Amino acid sequence: MNFPYSSKKWLTLSIAAVMATSIGVGAVASESGTAAPASQTQGSQQNDKATTAATADNSKADANKTDATKADTAATEDKAAANGTADAKATETKATDAKNTSPSGTTGTTNASDSTPATEQMTLAKAIEQAMQTNSKIQTARLEAKTADINQSLAYDSAADMRGLLDRSLEASKQKYIGTKQADLTKKLNQLAVKVTENQVKLGVQQAYYNLLHAQADLELKKQSLNRAQTQLKVAKAAFDVGTKAKTDILQAEMGVAGAQAALAAAENTLEINGMKFNEIIGVDVNKKWKLTPENKQIAAPAMNLQQAQEQALKQRHEIVQKEGELELANTTVNVLEDWSMQATYNGRIAKNNVEKAKLAIEEQNRQIKTEVAEAYLNLNAARVAIDFRKKAMEAAAESYRLTNLRFENGLATTLEVIQAEEELAEKENQHLEAIRNYNLAVVNFENALGVNK
Repeated sequence: MNFPYSSKKWLTLSIAAVMATSIGVGAVASESGTAAPASQTQGSQQNDKATTAATADNSKADANKTDATKADTAATEDKAAANGTADAKATETKATDAKNTSPSGTTGTTNASDSTPATEQMTLAKAIEQAMQTNSKIQTARLEAKTADINQSLAYDSAADMRGLLDRSLEASKQKYIGTKQADLTKKLNQLAVKVTENQVKLGVQQAYYNLLHAQADLELKKQSLNRAQTQLKVAKAAFDVGTKAKTDILQAEMGVAGAQAALAAAENTLEINGMKFNEIIGVDVNKKWKLTPENKQIAAPAMNLQQAQEQALKQRHEIVQKEGELELANTTVNVLEDWSMQATYNGRIAKNNVEKAKLAIEEQNRQIKTEVAEAYLNLNAARVAIDFRKKAMEAAAESYRLTNLRFENGLATTLEVIQAEEELAEKENQHLEAIRNYNLAVVNFENALGVNK
């Protein structure tokens, strides 16, 4: 059982209790005024002797207690001194923090990590949404459409006012109706022009996204290649130290490491450039860093044939709708001139020419769209086949590299052969990665050629 006091302290407490009992007995006898019997006197003498001995022991205990008290006091003083030092340091720290803190409550000293650009998560859908809000081409197209609408309204109002001053006949009312229709068509064309620009930007965002995603993955491959080269250099040095390999093996391994480092530096530069291009097209700070989410468009082969794809594109593409709107506007102008019997005038001939030009523009747009769909359709099928081929080639190169390493460990291959096998593996890995990027871009181009909005 553990007691809260030491043995010395217990002895002191016991002696104090005996003395208190003796004093209490003597006080009671004194108050009663009765003389103590002889036996009590004898006991008193014995008690006096015990008391004297106890007093001596108590003195020793007190001395020990005093020494302990001094030790405790010294320890307390040391602790107080330590606490004082700690408090002083804490006070100094608080003062330093207060000094580095501005009146607004912000820290005056900026950590080095605070200056590092933050990396945010980015998906393809989020990138397109961001571009729709901050891309400069889209914003310019929207402003131009609004300006064109305003100019059309001003031109119509001015012409209406002039007609009102010159003629308030039925023909003027008819022209007013035609002018309203022309204004509506012009507004529709302006909106279609914005849609075309938005689709072009969406395509550019998707291409930039996959280029940046490819650059990030390529950088990781280059790091793996460098690790393999560095491992080979360690093996070559270890073999040279035990006398199983020549100095040329170390030099060849060092050459392999240098080549891997150069490839890594080039990959880092490519990643930086593609990151800036991606930020530029979505309309944010070019130095912003992103952590991209992989977006592999692994889709089945198109269920439609090429002719069906072309027909679908001709129905969905905004460019066709825009050209048809221009033709309708040109026909409306001709109708106005027919009502006024002015087809033989210069304005009448110009209006007819504009109709023919609009028809030719539609035919040209149809041919262009069909060509784009055919090219995207064929590229998509070729890209799908290329992925399987590049994957098998990469697996074969990986197996060749593994076997060459085993031969090297058994003294049947040179360091140069290992380096060549590693370079072949790195090349096949890059080709497979490139095939995946090309396939994703082929899907994007095919969807854009069809007029699919995603």
